[in-house]
Amino acid sequence: MQNRTLYYGDNLEILRDKIPDASFDLIYLDPPFNSNRSYNVIFREGLQDSPAQIEAFNDSWHWSEDAKKTFDYLVKNVSAEISDLMLAFEKILGHNDVMAYLSMMTARLIELKRVLKETGCIYLHCDPTASHYLKIVMDTVFGKKNFQNEIVWTYKGRELSHKRYSRKHDIIFFYTKSAEFKFYWKEIAEPLEESSQKALSRYKDEKGYFIVRYKNGGGFAPIEKEGDDTYRQYVPEGVPPRDWFYADYARKSEQLGYPTQKPEVLLERIIKASSQKGDWILDPFCGCGTTPAVAEKLERKWIGIDISTLAVNLIKHRLKREFDIRDKAFHLDGLPKDVGGAKMLWQKDPFEFEYWILDFVDATPARSKSKGKMRGADKGIDGIITFYKDKSGEKWIYGKAIVQVKGGHITRSQIAALRGDVEREKAEAGVFVTLETPTKPMIAEAVEAGVFTIPFTAKTEFPKIQIITVEELMNGKKLKLPSGLIKDYFKEAQSFNTKDINSSQNGLEI
Repeated sequence: MQNRTLYYGDNLEILRDKIPDASFDLIYLDPPFNSNRSYNVIFREGLQDSPAQIEAFNDSWHWSEDAKKTFDYLVKNVSAEISDLMLAFEKILGHNDVMAYLSMMTARLIELKRVLKETGCIYLHCDPTASHYLKIVMDTVFGKKNFQNEIVWTYKGRELSHKRYSRKHDIIFFYTKSAEFKFYWKEIAEPLEESSQKALSRYKDEKGYFIVRYKNGGGFAPIEKEGDDTYRQYVPEGVPPRDWFYADYARKSEQLGYPTQKPEVLLERIIKASSQKGDWILDPFCGCGTTPAVAEKLERKWIGIDISTLAVNLIKHRLKREFDIRDKAFHLDGLPKDVGGAKMLWQKDPFEFEYWILDFVDATPARSKSKGKMRGADKGIDGIITFYKDKSGEKWIYGKAIVQVKGGHITRSQIAALRGDVEREKAEAGVFVTLETPTKPMIAEAVEAGVFTIPFTAKTEFPKIQIITVEELMNGKKLKLPSGLIKDYFKEAQSFNTKDINSSQNGLEI
């Protein structure tokens, strides 16, 4: 395994096909589940009969043919304990989304146990709507004896309710793989409470905080009573770690637009406590990449997996921005490497194909103005490229090119429609990206649109409409647009529709 690896794809398939036994010292996972925390949603029964329905609820799993196959496999092919567990769940829950979720999670936790070292630790992050079910799964897969802690993470943000107690915590289960091997543990002292620091602030010297005690055991003495009959007892500047953490949501500088993004300080505490420099860390639901980012900062080796190309692209840019890690410095696996792979991705999932292409041309996904949602694949404006156009005093003026991505049959009328979209959106240009070779009438229509210039480069003409194939992009061809393209994922992620970033299997992080 390479020190830094980012996988695109279904984490169950990747774990089974590409990760050897006993590979990781620490696993952290924050699987997607029921973002709106509504039992009315998670207990919907029946098969989901269309991909559109699945897209609408893509932050959790659903009782579908795949879920049923996974359930049947667990019942028939794993162990008596797992079979009994799944049949008991089925009897209690029936066939609904939560049953599908537990089936899919059980299959993945079995694989995660396999790839964890005998001395390794696993932290499973979940919210209270799923924690009681997942605790039973963890007890069955990892063993009740290997349960170490139920950690409560408390925070200020999220729900404010006037009808019940506001929900201000998540649950993190801490398990080890084996009771026979000593797992790594480093006690990370927690800072003294603010009130304690304030109370002790008068009693501090070069050695730290202290209290004054009488030598004869008579208790505490005021500091002004120090003398031959007293001594200074130094107080630790922290307290042993407790099974509840307080860490508010991600700081503004960290925020990437993910509603369930976890703060770096939370991952720092876990990684420092349960791993050493050079150890291997895995996050199979790595979302926006908080685990890889913190692991990188703390000099650990890491592997992240996500099923969304949008998330993978975001993590790539996060690593470049925070650590100046370029593409060649980490291994990216699962995305197309040739035109054949690009066609397979389009056939499998047009949405993921679209997001992958948009990153190729430095575009960000577009939003629908009417509903505030991402437009569907092959409809409307798929992405926007922003560039510097002019400057008025200290204020920049920006230009834009709108992008359409096509994977199937293409015609001249689509170029004519793009010309109309450019005019309607008051954009400087339009870009048409296609898997197929453009026809001569399409090329003629694009040429007919003419050219544009910008004040910075008034003598340089750029095509108003340009067509580029996926093969040309993969061979290194660049668009003819003004230099100085603007692409800041840390700001632009705020405009993504986060339900599209989520997935039916690999969801949000931290």
